[in-house]
Amino acid sequence: MNAKKHRIFIAINLPPDVKKQLASYQQKWPEIPAKWTSPENLHITLEFLGDLTDEEMGDVCIIAKEVAKNHNCFSVDLLKVLYGPEHKMPPRMVWAEGEKSEELADLKNDLQECLLEKISFKPESRSFSPHITLARISEWQFKQIEPEERPEVDEYINLNFFVESIEVMESVLKHASRSPRVGAGQGGRCGPVYEVLESCELKN
Repeated sequence: MNAKKHRIFIAINLPPDVKKQLASYQQKWPEIPAKWTSPENLHITLEFLGDLTDEEMGDVCIIAKEVAKNHNCFSVDLLKVLYGPEHKMPPRMVWAEGEKSEELADLKNDLQECLLEKISFKPESRSFSPHITLARISEWQFKQIEPEERPEVDEYINLNFFVESIEVMESVLKHASRSPRVGAGQGGRCGPVYEVLESCELKN
């Protein structure tokens, strides 16, 4: 029998007030054919590691805690809500884009280097630009909308928050029968719930 695998990523979770403000954009563009992210799931992904064994998951928690100890707390500035990725049509997402920062880049690079010594995964090759996925667009439905009728999503925002920890997260698929509220407001479909496995405090 194959050992159970866990879908793991490392993230920056958002304060409740920031989640609430970002979630309000679902009401702004209800005509976009998309599945909107539930507020509690909004986050910035630092590293997506994919399906890991119990042992690998334990290694990730240890590595993340060690890396976090070597990096100071920092702030993140969110600047814009737009379609993403940039220049892709039809777009795949609506996301909130953050300003690149040296602190964030150093933290991500350090995490990546340390994780690659123990874990087999495919790191992103492009330069890291922090973003928060607000919605995943149904591309085929989006194509059905006449170009001139497609909603314009290009809005400047001014949100910032202080990052004091990073979290090792597991994406767990919940079934509607056991979790009736999951997917509420999204046609009743069930979806992933992100559970914190390890919270790793940054250096003050």
